[in-house]
Amino acid sequence: KKLSGKYSLFNIAGAAVGVTHKKFKKWHLTFFDNLKSSIVLHKIQKLIIMNHIDCGAVKIASNKKKIKYVNEFKIHMESFIKLKKIIDKKFPKLNTEFYLITLEKKIIKFDEI
Repeated sequence: KKLSGKYSLFNIAGAAVGVTHKKFKKWHLTFFDNLKSSIVLHKIQKLIIMNHIDCGAVKIASNKKKIKYVNEFKIHMESFIKLKKIIDKKFPKLNTEFYLITLEKKIIKFDEI
């Protein structure tokens, strides 16, 4: 009840990868249009981005059916960094938080993006 009417939820496959990687270019405009609408309609002040390990979008982006953890981690980090730069430019007042969920159900927060 505390969050009722205080947030807007938008889910896109691949999370930050889906809205930054060239393989999903057609999705980018949809995401940013939705984000802009959420800022206007719901007055959101923070965007929380949650990626996860063993992500199908990462496999598509890397052209691999299986990907090593270190390589997948790198793709997630690159997507976080790229998305942070875009958000800072398009929506400078919007705060962002970036998280990666591991297969062990740990949630890693990235504070230095």
